[in-house]
Amino acid sequence: MDIGLLALHAIPGALFVGHGAQKLFGLFGGHGIDGTGGFFESLGLRPGRVHATAAGLAEFGGGLLLLLGLLTPLAAAAIIATMVTASLTAHRGKGVWSTNGGWELPLVFGTIAFALAGVGAGDVSLDNALGLDVAGTAWALGALGAGLVGGLGAIAAGRIGQHGGSPAHPQGA
Repeated sequence: MDIGLLALHAIPGALFVGHGAQKLFGLFGGHGIDGTGGFFESLGLRPGRVHATAAGLAEFGGGLLLLLGLLTPLAAAAIIATMVTASLTAHRGKGVWSTNGGWELPLVFGTIAFALAGVGAGDVSLDNALGLDVAGTAWALGALGAGLVGGLGAIAAGRIGQHGGSPAHPQGA
């Protein structure tokens, strides 16, 4: 089981580090903060640079923690938050399957993160090496809750930024 858990946290973790590096630094064919920020603006996440930076940091940092198997529930919450935001913005209305731009892969990545928060990163992890007991149902549900609040909060903040004020009191109204 340890080799399975190592693969389950190290490979998606490394991919999230790369995905965050695309947004933050323009590496691996990414568009950096400015390009990602422009895309986020088109999704209604304003200001785009702020949201691009936040998403890049969540993916890079959450991915690094997941890769290392360190503070796995915190990593899971960061990944779930970005996957909720992606599902409800970039992939919204495109159905399930990724072949149509749907939310299939964000759901898979979020599910992996949730499951790892529940079972832990295993013996080959910094959580284990440091003796951190950060796995179980409560940790998984906490990561899910924090991820949902973070993702929905990012969308709400982007919508507020789009209108230049609070939803109830937009600027200039």
